[in-house]
Amino acid sequence: MFKRIAHVGIAVKNLKEASRRFRDLLDVKELPGQSISSENVDVAMFDIGGAKVELIESRDAASALSKFIEKRGEGIHHLSFEVDNLEKELTRLREKGFQVLEGYPRPGADGFQVAFLHPRATYGVLIELSQKTR
Repeated sequence: MFKRIAHVGIAVKNLKEASRRFRDLLDVKELPGQSISSENVDVAMFDIGGAKVELIESRDAASALSKFIEKRGEGIHHLSFEVDNLEKELTRLREKGFQVLEGYPRPGADGFQVAFLHPRATYGVLIELSQKTR
């Protein structure tokens, strides 16, 4: 079951600059920064009433995130929905014809396991499903 929108992921070229700009915009304290080694990215997050804004910078010029920015520019990269049971949701969505990218959950930011749905089936929007690691 989908619980809530967990965060909006925004691809940026310069995390330090983008973090400063979003601190000014949102007028909230930035949460502690994170590095996600499995994705080779650095992340800054801001909590806005329980949902988060996630700024993502790639550390690898050949990564999917770098290619995204190269093709589409900086901006909204994905929507993340928190789910009760990630494996169960992935099975349900596969049965409905959705393609799961990489086919399995992996570590994400903020203590979550994540999996992505191919944007081809969601009108061009990359969807992340996330479950808090127990």
